[in-house]
Amino acid sequence: MDIRIESLREGACRAVGAVAIIDVFRAFTTAAVAFAHGARQIVMVATVEEALALRERGLGKACMGEVGGRAPAGFDFGNSPFELAQAELAGKTIIQRTGAGTQGVVAATQAERLYAASLVTATATARALLAAAAERITLVAMGNNARVRTDEDELCALHLRNLLEGRPGDVDALPGSSSPAARSPTTTTRPVPTCIPAISASPSMSTATTSRSASPWRKGCRSRVPRSPDPLDVRRHMFL
Repeated sequence: MDIRIESLREGACRAVGAVAIIDVFRAFTTAAVAFAHGARQIVMVATVEEALALRERGLGKACMGEVGGRAPAGFDFGNSPFELAQAELAGKTIIQRTGAGTQGVVAATQAERLYAASLVTATATARALLAAAAERITLVAMGNNARVRTDEDELCALHLRNLLEGRPGDVDALPGSSSPAARSPTTTTRPVPTCIPAISASPSMSTATTSRSASPWRKGCRSRVPRSPDPLDVRRHMFL
């Protein structure tokens, strides 16, 4: 298994094999929270105009994301996990545009399998990548606006590589881990962020769509371990 770490939009364009596009702050953390709170699908796009046009066509109920860290005019939500956690999302299709994460998904045209990754889904993403038994895996840290590397995305890529190579993190090595609460198994349980099968559209409207799995997860999820986060699994189709 050949594991490669790439960065930024150029890295997404070069990515081959099974690919994880990483955006910790905050696109794919927000996407995981949206699914955990009932969203049915997330459609990822490259531009604000595409997002608004898809909502106008009735192909999504709400737009979420950011330009320069702020919600664009006309968007229903910003790029905040906390904001999405307070929203009523049950059964809704959401359209997402961000300056890094969704840009990477759209750019990764050479990927055989594609996952949207962040720290909250790292373990499940690694499990899914291993299950795919791909000869080549590319982990792409998208950074700030897909142009400047950031610590959190680069560290998430290293963490994913360690998991793939059988080197799990050591919780006891973290600051404050001497406290009983830090070592308690209950601190590792989280709501289940569900997976993202995504649509990648024609060049004139590049998008990626995501949905949840069948009972208790819809089709598309790779993990079936209760109370463990599922990977954000991006599947390519033509958007018609």
